Amino acid sequence: MTEVLQHFIGGRLKPGHGSLQGDVYNPSTGKVSAYCPYADLDEIDAAISIAVKAQLSWQSASLSRRMQVIYNFRQLVLDNVEALADAIGREHGKTLEDARSEVERAVDAIEFATSAPHHLKGEYALRVGGDVDNYSMRQPLGVVACIAPFNFPVMVPIFMSTMAVACGNSVVLKPSERVPSAANLLAELWQQAGLPDGVWNVLHGDRETVEGLITHPGVAAISFVGSTPTGEHIHQVGSFHGKRVAAFTGGKNIMVVMPDADLDQAASAFVGAAYGSTSQRCMAISILMPVGEGTAEALLERLLPRIRELRAGPYSDQSAHFGPLVTEQAKQQTCTAIAECQQAGGEVLVDGRNIEVPGYEQGFYLGATLIDKVTPQMRFYREEVFGPARALVRVSTLDDAIALVNAHEFGNGVALFTRDGYASRQFFEQVQVGMIGINVPIPVPAGFFNFGGLKRSKFGEGHLYGPDAVRFYTQVKTISQRWPTPSEGTSGIELAFPQHS
Repeated sequence: MTEVLQHFIGGRLKPGHGSLQGDVYNPSTGKVSAYCPYADLDEIDAAISIAVKAQLSWQSASLSRRMQVIYNFRQLVLDNVEALADAIGREHGKTLEDARSEVERAVDAIEFATSAPHHLKGEYALRVGGDVDNYSMRQPLGVVACIAPFNFPVMVPIFMSTMAVACGNSVVLKPSERVPSAANLLAELWQQAGLPDGVWNVLHGDRETVEGLITHPGVAAISFVGSTPTGEHIHQVGSFHGKRVAAFTGGKNIMVVMPDADLDQAASAFVGAAYGSTSQRCMAISILMPVGEGTAEALLERLLPRIRELRAGPYSDQSAHFGPLVTEQAKQQTCTAIAECQQAGGEVLVDGRNIEVPGYEQGFYLGATLIDKVTPQMRFYREEVFGPARALVRVSTLDDAIALVNAHEFGNGVALFTRDGYASRQFFEQVQVGMIGINVPIPVPAGFFNFGGLKRSKFGEGHLYGPDAVRFYTQVKTISQRWPTPSEGTSGIELAFPQHS
């Protein structure tokens, strides 16, 4: 019998009472593995009410108490890597090796959250005027809605929520309805770590659930990761309703390769960064941009054999380089993008549209694809393709490459491969991109640096993790304080604006 998933509210699993639910697929087999409930407005209201009450108590907990929970959660995540990885692979399709790496990378953000006591410290100044002292303090916002994407079912929710919890907020997580199970596992680990009931909740649902969350008066802030149209909408609607919003959206990440680069290293880096996780990463390299025809041809000599060797397979297959796409629709969208690019003049050098995976014929598989002669006028160049189809765009100079990077509407990630320090400086000073790699193909920063793009890759203020997350999840109060001396008499009325003296 197919499992019917439940919400996790107030420290326990709760069955959905809404009238809608959706199919959850195992992409490796193409079969339905579970049914996911979609929360209605009554369920949203009830969940937020519980989160509001839990937060009032949690913000009063000592910092040492909060940090002990964070430390416990870190260890429990590490102890449950295999269970979390299996949940990821079963519903997302990424290989177990890739899923384990996702879980382990998420620990970066948990470890940084243990530094919250330092980042929450305010400022203090004695005698700013007479006997008046000024000081500031940071306090939590309240209930935070975290709306997560399908492609990192563990890492992104942890990135979004751990610092929010450390700062004293409560969380209502809405995971992708395509990959809901990992969120429930995380909720159980939070409970085992000692987090009070109702501080970290999971509410499953679809777009209607999202609309209910982003307009609810009990929600103070919204963190979102997903597509650009959805992120822009959430930013506009959430901001209109008085919420603090940080929405991290699409990318079309370019890897520029200079003639002096180590081309073997660059080729290997591109293959891993372009096709890992079936290219379902917002930081994946989408466009390879060699500088000079000689560089392009020399790179292709190294690339084509490597790409042709890549093998797709079920998530549990240890010999597979990547798994299936998350849905049949995602597969068809990528195939359509390839066909349109080919019709527009792109030259398909490696075509993965007709692969077969014996024993898994109903799975959502697509092989690695590389298209040459792609130009900035093509839709394939302009729009994010969330599947293993990558573009090669030829340019003559580094200045040309920088101009193309800056002209693109997205500014999530970019990489340059070179041995030239001057070229590197020119590149990272001039490109309008939030995360930049120099001989690093996927420049996702460590957990104690800020994560976030520029231009239409991010809406709102704040970053997904790093020091800026503390500022996003807290509000500042500034206090002016004066204590009269025991011998001080009653002063006269002062109607002028107070002066510091």
